[in-house]
Amino acid sequence: MAVHARRRDALRKELSDRGLDGLLVTDLLNIRYLTGFTGSNAALLVTHSEETTLFCTDGRYTEQSASQVPDLATVIDRASALALADKASGAVGFESQHVTVDGHDALAAATRATLTRAPNLVEGLRLVKDETEVDALRRACAAADNALVDLVEAGGLVGRSEKEVARDLENRMRDHGAEGPSFESIVATGAHSAIPHHRPTDAVLAAGDFLKLDFGALVEGYHSDMTRTLVLTRAADWQRDLYDLVARSQAAGVAALAPGVPTRDVDRASRGVIEDAGRGEEFLHGLGHGVGLQVHEAPSLAKTSVGTLSAGMAVTVEPGVYVSGKGGVRIEDTLVVRDAGPELLTLTTKQLMVV
Repeated sequence: MAVHARRRDALRKELSDRGLDGLLVTDLLNIRYLTGFTGSNAALLVTHSEETTLFCTDGRYTEQSASQVPDLATVIDRASALALADKASGAVGFESQHVTVDGHDALAAATRATLTRAPNLVEGLRLVKDETEVDALRRACAAADNALVDLVEAGGLVGRSEKEVARDLENRMRDHGAEGPSFESIVATGAHSAIPHHRPTDAVLAAGDFLKLDFGALVEGYHSDMTRTLVLTRAADWQRDLYDLVARSQAAGVAALAPGVPTRDVDRASRGVIEDAGRGEEFLHGLGHGVGLQVHEAPSLAKTSVGTLSAGMAVTVEPGVYVSGKGGVRIEDTLVVRDAGPELLTLTTKQLMVV
């Protein structure tokens, strides 16, 4: 409760800076961030006082909300957003990045307040993770790390299908405490490893193949994200060379993570290693992204991204080189930006594994 109260206090400062009397929060992830509530229907009216801040959900969640949000006055109403709009007054922001045009019209009809677009106020707070969030991310990364170790140690990958390996990996993450996978796991063998976001198929893993595994675990609503590229049974020289190039690129990107560094400069540091090797056109995506309550959230690490890093931001660094029709390599970690250097949360070795 204390951590959620601190987050609401931080939001109140944003409201004061913008001359707003309140914010009607309707995005469920933002509501979870501010209250801890995990149900499927809720709204939150944050005002300048805890005493007048209101939480609303419907009757299905009466007991759950009493347990998860005991520190706020609660309204029980199926039409949560409209119910709180009816109680709002003054200049009240709404999450215009989430509310539809029709939704806005309904809110406007239900309130005496002056509705003002206030996009991304809560997302701005979510950029920098507090230690409660980092702890959840750390445990999500550990679940994924341990699942991969178990998968490799169990052996017998050759001859299995991509779909079978994906199911196995996801079940192992659950065995290590995950609520489930962060996203649909990418298991890509052979030439499929050259497809950045390949979806698992019935293709069978074969000796000599690259095996690209991009996966993550979900713990207390927080997502991990990592990629490791293995070689099955034996590695050819071209595979070792390609892997070494991506590993050097990834190390350069990680080394560039520091408070105050422009996000595009992190991409440039990593991408430059691949471009200098003459393979820039085979690096097909941005370098990385933020992770937290969403597996892809701000900040973006890409050639065109804007903004600078701050201590406490959680990001991925994931360069890749993809040789169409042949195979590809991606190496990805989840890290937290720190003043003394980035904290690595995904700990599985980045030495080339031949399994």
